Amino acid sequence: MFATAACSRSTSALGGGGANPLPIPPLLDAQPGRSFALRVQSGTTSFYPGRSSDTLGYNGSYLGPTIRVRRGDDVAAAVTNGLNADTTVHWHGLLIPGELDGGPHQIIAPGATWRPTLPIRQPAATLLYHSHVHGLTAEQVYSGLAGALLVTDEEEQGLGLPSEYGVDDLPLIIQDRQFENGRLVMPGGMMVAMQGRRGDTILVNGAVNSLAAVPNRLVRLRLVNASNARIYELSFSDRRSFHWIGTEGGLLERVVALAAITLAPGQRAELLVDFTDGRPTSLVTAADTNASMMGGMGMMGRSASRTDAAAPSTVLRFEPRPSGQARASAAVPTLLVSRTRPDASKAVRGRRLILNMGMGGMMGSGSGGGGLTINGKPFDMNRIDEAVKLGSTEIWEVSGEMMRHPIHIHGVHFDVLTRGGGQPDVLDQGPRDTVLVKEPVELLIRFDQPAKNAPFMYHCHILEHEDNGMMGQFSVT
Repeated sequence: MFATAACSRSTSALGGGGANPLPIPPLLDAQPGRSFALRVQSGTTSFYPGRSSDTLGYNGSYLGPTIRVRRGDDVAAAVTNGLNADTTVHWHGLLIPGELDGGPHQIIAPGATWRPTLPIRQPAATLLYHSHVHGLTAEQVYSGLAGALLVTDEEEQGLGLPSEYGVDDLPLIIQDRQFENGRLVMPGGMMVAMQGRRGDTILVNGAVNSLAAVPNRLVRLRLVNASNARIYELSFSDRRSFHWIGTEGGLLERVVALAAITLAPGQRAELLVDFTDGRPTSLVTAADTNASMMGGMGMMGRSASRTDAAAPSTVLRFEPRPSGQARASAAVPTLLVSRTRPDASKAVRGRRLILNMGMGGMMGSGSGGGGLTINGKPFDMNRIDEAVKLGSTEIWEVSGEMMRHPIHIHGVHFDVLTRGGGQPDVLDQGPRDTVLVKEPVELLIRFDQPAKNAPFMYHCHILEHEDNGMMGQFSVT
C-alpha cells in the first residue's frame, strides 16, 4: 500500500486475546512556544500480535498527536511531508483564511515543509486534522492520516469541566477498518466508490478491542468520527444516560441529557459521563445501515453470513477505578457558554446544493465521469462554484440523494434552521461544521473568514464521495 519507513507501533492485545489498554495520543501543546511541528510519514503498525500493516501517521506510524492551541494565539505550524506522494493537512473546524485551511490547494510536495501561521480566534472546541489532497484523501485518511485538534480558552477553563488530559478528559478517535488475517487491507471497487470504505472492525485511537480505565468520577469524552464513511449510533450497553456538552463548533449553551447520539464522518461530540457508581460499561453502536439502494444489496450480502449483523457492536469498554487521591467529582454545569447566532433576517441570499448520486454513483470517478456530483457538477479545482461576500449571512439548503450524506463546509460554523421543512432535530443544535442531510436541511451561515487567495471547499464527508467528485468550492471576498 505504502512503502514502510522507520516508524513502527504495536497496539496488539495483551496475551493475544484480551483487551488493549486504550492508547492516548501524545499531547502536542502549542501554547508554550505558540508553535508545533508535524511530520507526515509512512510506517508499520501491529493492530494484532505479530501482524504488521503498512500505515501512515503524523509523528508516528498511525494517526497523530493531539494538538492543543489556545484562543488568541497565533500558532506557527510546520508540516513536513515525508511521504513519496503529495499530501495536505486540513484543520477541520478551524476558522482561518482560505490559504491556511489545508484543503486541496495547499499541496505539500514530497520532502517539502508547509509553514502556515494559524490565528486562533474561536471558542474552545474539539476539532480534527486530516489529509485533504484531492483524489487521495480517502486512501490517506484510511491509512492513518488524522488526529484531534483541541482549542481551549478561559471561558471553558472556568466551567470546572474534567480537564486532566488522558485521565478524565479523553480524545476518542473512532474508525472502522477492514482486516484480513490481522492485517489492515484497503477495500476497493465499485461498491467502495458508491458506499465509501467500510470495515468490519472498530478502532479507537488506533487500537482494536480497547479498554479505558477511567477514574470513578465524571469523565469528559471527546468523540471524533474519523471513519471514511460509517455513521455511528452511539449509546451505552447498560443504557445509562450521559450529558452532551459540545459539538463541532464548541460547547453548547446548555447541557443536554441523552441516551444515544449520532456521529457522522467528520463530526465531533463532547460528552460528560458519570462513572461514580464504579460499574463497567461499554460504548456501543447500532448496525451500519446507511447505504444507497443499489449498494444496500451488497451491504446486506456482506453481513448476511453474520447472524449478529443487527446486534450492537462494541466501540470501547470502560472500567471505572478508584483514583489515587481522593477527589470530588466535577459537577455537571447546567449552563455552559453563551453565543451570538447569526440573524436569519439579515440573510442576503439563499443557495441550494443537491448532493447527487446519478446511477447510484456507479459512474462516479475522479475524472468527472458522472454520478457523484453537487448540483450535477463534479469537482473541478479550476472552477469557483459559489462567490460569497465577506461578512455576509446566507441560508443554504442542502439535500442528498439515495442515502444520508454528511455535508462539511470549510471556513464556517453554521446553525441548522430547518430539517425537512420542519423544526431541526435535537441533535442538530449548536454551532456545526458537518451535518447529515438527505431531506432538505436549511443552514444559516455567516462568512467571516476570507477566501480570496484560495477557495474554501464544501463536500460530502464520505471521503470516497468527495474524492470522486462530490465537492465544490467557494470564494469569500
